[in-house]
Amino acid sequence: MRAKGAAFEREVVRVLREHGHLNAQRAYGSGRPRDIGDVVGLSGFAVEVKCQRSLDLAGWCDEVAREAANVGAGVVPVVVAKRRGRPTEDAYVVIRLRDFADLTSKTGR
Repeated sequence: MRAKGAAFEREVVRVLREHGHLNAQRAYGSGRPRDIGDVVGLSGFAVEVKCQRSLDLAGWCDEVAREAANVGAGVVPVVVAKRRGRPTEDAYVVIRLRDFADLTSKTGR
């Protein structure tokens, strides 16, 4: 399973780069006490990538919130979750409502 997760992380980075996030790259050393997520290089975001058979949105959101806190104040935690049988571009991006509200209030949308 680890190989599938790593492959999905690489695919997520590829998609992000194709959409202009040229600094996106995999973060190595996940699981360490000061984990900062699976993908770095998106200013203001901590990104956790999940490629698992069953969804655990609450657990994943809690995990990435801890990782965002390790990065610093104001960092938005997001989860990219693989959508079974679909290309990486169709993956889900999960964000807490409070973070979504903060983001959208700052952009005026």
